[in-house]
Amino acid sequence: MRDHDAIQRFADEATLEPDHIAHARAHALELGAEPVSPAVGAQIAVLAAATNALNVVEIGTGAGVSGLWLLHGSPRATVTTIDNEPEHLAAARKAFQDARIPPARARFITGRAADVLPRMNEASYDIVLVDADAEHVIEYVEHGLRLVRTGGTVLVPRVLAGGTVADPVKRDPVTVAYRSLIHETQASPAVLGALSTVGEGLLQLTAIAGR
Repeated sequence: MRDHDAIQRFADEATLEPDHIAHARAHALELGAEPVSPAVGAQIAVLAAATNALNVVEIGTGAGVSGLWLLHGSPRATVTTIDNEPEHLAAARKAFQDARIPPARARFITGRAADVLPRMNEASYDIVLVDADAEHVIEYVEHGLRLVRTGGTVLVPRVLAGGTVADPVKRDPVTVAYRSLIHETQASPAVLGALSTVGEGLLQLTAIAGR
């Protein structure tokens, strides 16, 4: 366990976060909007870059940290970000402005994801990031897999639930939801799934043909 903790700490400390994202992180923490860790942010940036993502949906804006990481990986992308907290959306909008992200690259939607997602076009997005309402994560991932094109990817940070998913004794609703999501998607013929344990964890689900 000690070796694992040391590896985690090294991975976290080795990640260099761009200044504009670090500033957004500081503001997010002031608001109580817990952002993704730099290690997870770097992973989603790499995935955005590797897939040349142009159309991205973010469920859970926070204060703009994850959105900025996605655009760091794919500067030509357009991010549609959904949150039911106007204060968080306002902070994200300011963070994007401070980072000189062109207004056309970001669309901010205030509302409940459960109300917004059914109205979005299926098979139209390259990446869907799910980082909101953990108890509804399975529902949001189902929407995400409907929204991404074949070859598109749904990303779910925090999926390790602070380590509780590995403890079979833990049966709270959030832990059970994340644990079920991991098991169900690993067994699904509709996706290729990979679980990263860096930072707070990141589940990566790529939609494959024939789903």
